[in-house]
Amino acid sequence: MAVAISPKSFIAPGGAIRPRDALAANRPEPEFEAVAFKTVPAVRVPLVSYLRLEPEPHLVATECVSCRARYFDRRNACARCGQTGFQETRVEDSGELRAFSIVHRAAPGIPVPFVSAIVQTGDGTWVRSNVVNCDPTPEAVELGMAVKLTTYSIGADDDGTEAVAFGYEPA
Repeated sequence: MAVAISPKSFIAPGGAIRPRDALAANRPEPEFEAVAFKTVPAVRVPLVSYLRLEPEPHLVATECVSCRARYFDRRNACARCGQTGFQETRVEDSGELRAFSIVHRAAPGIPVPFVSAIVQTGDGTWVRSNVVNCDPTPEAVELGMAVKLTTYSIGADDDGTEAVAFGYEPA
């Protein structure tokens, strides 16, 4: 024999069909206690290996110990002199905008327009980056303008780990 159970009923132990309200009536009220939460500092990770976030954001280049050429990627030998000795060197945070393009077309999901640029820092290092915190118009962006390094969040994962990118903004 088949028995139809309505959404307003349930099968009690022993097989008896009871109204769902009876289930709630027999259940004790839950007790809650105050719980103190401690603040966990957000984990921040740089988008690129040459961006350092601590103690304050800065870039680090790989410098040839022979000719002082600087690179932002790993090298087996210097492209300028062929030597194989390198050291890590901090790059100055301020510089000058040496070339730029206002980009109006990009891959899907990339907001446009934005300013793609080449910055020469105060110590002579050339950095490819975007100019941020600036209106992407020819009136707002000028060759030779002073810029400084800045960082910004590009998103976070489900655990709260924040990815951080860098750019240059008007000084």
